[in-house]
Amino acid sequence: MLSPLDDYPIHQVIEPVRRVGTSDRNFYDRYYFNCHPHSGELFLVTGMGQYPNLGVADAFAVVHRDGTQLAVRASRELGIDRMDTTVGPFRVEVLEGLYRLRVVLEPNDHGLEFDLTYTGSVPAILEPRHELRQHGRTIVDSNRLAQTGQWSGTLTIDGETYEVTPGSWWGTRDRSWGIRPVGEPEPAGIGAAKEPGSFYWVYAPLQFEEFSVITIVQEDARGTRSLEEAVRVWPESAGGEVEHLGRPEIGIEFASGTREVAAATLLFSHGPEITLEPRVPLALGAGGGYGVDDWRHGMYLGELVVQGRSYDVADAAKRAAYWSVTDNLVRARCGGESGWGMFEFACFGPHEPSGFASWEDVAP
Repeated sequence: MLSPLDDYPIHQVIEPVRRVGTSDRNFYDRYYFNCHPHSGELFLVTGMGQYPNLGVADAFAVVHRDGTQLAVRASRELGIDRMDTTVGPFRVEVLEGLYRLRVVLEPNDHGLEFDLTYTGSVPAILEPRHELRQHGRTIVDSNRLAQTGQWSGTLTIDGETYEVTPGSWWGTRDRSWGIRPVGEPEPAGIGAAKEPGSFYWVYAPLQFEEFSVITIVQEDARGTRSLEEAVRVWPESAGGEVEHLGRPEIGIEFASGTREVAAATLLFSHGPEITLEPRVPLALGAGGGYGVDDWRHGMYLGELVVQGRSYDVADAAKRAAYWSVTDNLVRARCGGESGWGMFEFACFGPHEPSGFASWEDVAP
């Protein structure tokens, strides 16, 4: 089980690096990136993950443009070398740790390719550790770093090439690792006899010219929080300070007949008020490996498989069919500052603060 990474002084447990510090099948280690122009005409999400206890590495890219999501994804056997961040036509290169990375999807038969370099606009921050238990079992126990930044390179969608320049193409990224449900579904056990737990989730990394604001909230059916943080992060040129904004309050206007976000407001116990206008909703379940699609992160598909697929997500009903978290590209306003970012949102099951008493409830 030795690999080239073992020659570096980075060991954290008394094992070769290929063996992680838990036998939990759901251990994962993942990159996530999003990218968009200031025109707001499209939203690209891409990522790569390794699942050491499942023996799988996979990657995906999904772009939403004009009501269609085009997805390319690849899966391979992990092998012993966790420094190998390629999966078929995908690769991730760390050019300067915590600051600059290159993400590539080589030309393929599925209509989406890119060669993009990400540069952080502010220092990467470590978010609070995320822990959840269900029926006594740990189902989520993870760490994550987050960062806003800018992109350069090229992006080609169905033969149309965009020149990506830092001044007008922004995005966010995160790196998370730990335990969360991945791979093929496990037997339900006691869960089959119990009402599924509610899931309310807000993750909003936002970038302005002078600073960035990153907000994260998770609540249960009654609005009790298991995770929350709100920080304003200043660029290195302004000192790189991380300013804690206190308790975040989320105000959401839902689109009638749905649980989709039509507008949102972020308020903080000591911080600015931010208003958000969604522009492009990207359903992660439609090609991204999250949700009920026929491919999920960590599933074993063989030695190497590359797939492409197009999804019609032109309206809320079609997006809802993929029952997943939605990554909303949003226009953000904070006082006199205008910015861009993501409002990642999910609300499954009852949620008293939103007025949803059952799984079937939607906004009037």
